[in-house]
Amino acid sequence: MTHILIIDDSPTEVHVFKSMLMNNDIEVSVAKNGEEGIEKAIEIKPDCILMDVVMPGKNGFQATRDLSRNPVTSSIPVIIITTKDQETDKIWGMRQGAKDYIVKPADERDLIERINRVLGFDRSYDD
Repeated sequence: MTHILIIDDSPTEVHVFKSMLMNNDIEVSVAKNGEEGIEKAIEIKPDCILMDVVMPGKNGFQATRDLSRNPVTSSIPVIIITTKDQETDKIWGMRQGAKDYIVKPADERDLIERINRVLGFDRSYDD
């Protein structure tokens, strides 16, 4: 079973993403900020990480950079999922090591397809 780590400080957003993922038989873990997310990623080694950007303490760009530079977590694809919708934000996020960038609110079908893509699955979304 695919295991996704959600790193987001918003309980509402976490609930929405968790519901989408669980509807698609994906196991979910949650971290409330960048520091906790890095610790959990090292501990559980999820298949993929959904990373918010705007969080207290270490923001999502910083956490993504730390994860991509750490040999233990560098192979875990990070998808940034944020309200920051400027092209410069997307470019910066990808430079930090993210494999994809989604602007909130996320569409369930699109989210699952992007997760499958970064994980190398070529199956499409089941309606």
